[in-house]
Amino acid sequence: MGYTVALTGGIGSGKSTVADAFARLGIDVVDADIIARQVVEPGTAALSAIAEHFGAEIITPEGALNRRLLRERIFASPSEKSWLNGLLHPLIHQQTQRQIAAATSPYVLWVVPLLVENQLQSKADRVLVIDVSPETQILRTMQRDGVSRDSAEHILAAQATREARLAVADDVIDNNGAPDAIASDVARLHAAYLGYASQAVSQETR
Repeated sequence: MGYTVALTGGIGSGKSTVADAFARLGIDVVDADIIARQVVEPGTAALSAIAEHFGAEIITPEGALNRRLLRERIFASPSEKSWLNGLLHPLIHQQTQRQIAAATSPYVLWVVPLLVENQLQSKADRVLVIDVSPETQILRTMQRDGVSRDSAEHILAAQATREARLAVADDVIDNNGAPDAIASDVARLHAAYLGYASQAVSQETR
């Protein structure tokens, strides 16, 4: 398996913006959120299992998963959340491993929002945390998702704390400023990661 850098951060931290910047430098990006959507696309066995468990109303008239209704169901019931995680996590893990194995860039960027919550940091060679203040997270989430301040605060409270993420970080990008301010940080880290990946390959071939 190639050299893997895990990128994580709380909601509204700007993970996608940073990942896009690495992608523009030619780095393969494996995004856990995208994979999580792919494994429940119309026609998948996972979507059929969800419909059988939660009822037909969990599927929209177009045949897709009604994510809002599903969130409401699992938010109200820890046992239902556990059931869903038990179904989806192995599928997401398998697809993640496949995509990482298929990557051809010198290192792969693994975007995983729930890295700390699911204690996955040991699965990566290096952890990059996108750090912003809680207030910035709340304001960005309200603006992006059109939710109330209470809703944004609720989402934030359900995630790992800022301190818990920073505790597992090898590298940190401060993304409290304007989006274009991160380019120099990404360029600096990209150069470093190329070096680390090259060293790892040298050690493997000895």
